[in-house]
Amino acid sequence: MDTNFAALLAGHKRKPLVVDEAEDRFADESEMVIKNVAVAMNPIDVTMQESPWSVFNYPLVLGVDVAGEVVEVGSQATQFSVGDRVLGHALRLATEDDRHGAFQNYTVLMSNMACVIPPSLSYENAVVLPLGVSTAAAALFQEDTLALQPPRVDPEEKDVWVIVLGGTGSVGSNGVRLAVAAGYKVIATASPRSFNLAKQLGAAEVVDYKHPDVANELARMLLGKEIGGAFDANGQEDTIKTAIAAVSQCDGNKVVATVGDWIDPAWVPRGVKAMPIMGVAIRDNEVGQMVYEDFLPYALALGKYMKYPEPLVFGDGLSSIQDALEKSKSSGGKKVVVTIK
Repeated sequence: MDTNFAALLAGHKRKPLVVDEAEDRFADESEMVIKNVAVAMNPIDVTMQESPWSVFNYPLVLGVDVAGEVVEVGSQATQFSVGDRVLGHALRLATEDDRHGAFQNYTVLMSNMACVIPPSLSYENAVVLPLGVSTAAAALFQEDTLALQPPRVDPEEKDVWVIVLGGTGSVGSNGVRLAVAAGYKVIATASPRSFNLAKQLGAAEVVDYKHPDVANELARMLLGKEIGGAFDANGQEDTIKTAIAAVSQCDGNKVVATVGDWIDPAWVPRGVKAMPIMGVAIRDNEVGQMVYEDFLPYALALGKYMKYPEPLVFGDGLSSIQDALEKSKSSGGKKVVVTIK
């Protein structure tokens, strides 16, 4: 293994990231080490640098979305082999272990938060997926969230509807694709110019997110239908309230999962359940394996999981990551990617 270098966050709110030599990486029993080929930028990376919610032990390695080649495999990570091309959700923000950060040459991944990618899928197209997949899966499949049936390459279709607010965003688009792969019908919100995209992702119906009364319009379109719950992939106060108001008027599973980090109990009427979710949660339950081992590698290999969002490659090498983080604030709906060669 070559010398490992990392783009380090050197201190509280420090810019730019500093490229420096880092410790060699090793895999525990249920982990693997990958040589990174591409990393993607996420809002959480920007937040951790510009307005972190706490003071951490610095320096630290940021980065969540990563794709690369397996170079070491733990004894229990039996679904992987050295040389496999993989994508993965790097868990440094959950574990506080720099081995698990993406912005370096070598990253350690948990085996249930990664999957093999086919030769037909480029690293740049693969790396845009992990955080969005994990977050959507946490909303849809955990027992204490929507508890939908598992996704399958050839799902058993159900006449049950799932609401996805923000259906064409990085996270919401995975919510649409995963819910459809689990056999559910999806009604999504999006801008009118993105209606066709929402349909391509798998949504059966689409509502303008700027409709003057989105909640009532969703409820009207779902009148007489059973719902499996709602996933708010935006996490703003107005979208959380919209999701709650919509499910409260529908029949079925009146549950809302949101990427928002706080829900005022006063927003939630009797008979409705609403909770914030985080993608890292699925590493601790059956959902990680359900999605990353049992579904996603097969769906990708068969071309049954649409390539989206579109990657915007913005430089090569660890020294490009700081500029890429800045670019990610205004990327026009694309996900900013840096290649590492």
